[in-house]
Amino acid sequence: MITITASILTSTGNRDAIIALCAEHSARSREEPGCIAHHIYADCEDASRLFFHEIWQDEAAVSAHFAVSDSLLFVKQLTALVGMRPEITMYQSECMSPEAL
Repeated sequence: MITITASILTSTGNRDAIIALCAEHSARSREEPGCIAHHIYADCEDASRLFFHEIWQDEAAVSAHFAVSDSLLFVKQLTALVGMRPEITMYQSECMSPEAL
């Protein structure tokens, strides 16, 4: 499994447009093969920060996602609204049962 996290900063002038763009992207991404979860959240400690959390089946699904023309357009539109590309971190992991701890 691949987990992707990212965060972006908004301002009061662009927050609603960014949220709408991100929500549309997340909903579209959840329909892609290999997408287990794809969500955008508001940071409770910093109202200007939005946080992405994505879980993908494998590297092939992530590669396919980043190659989708709508994903490329999303990054371009988001970068224009935010002023910079979001910093993305990717993790490779295995799912564990809480009972295993």
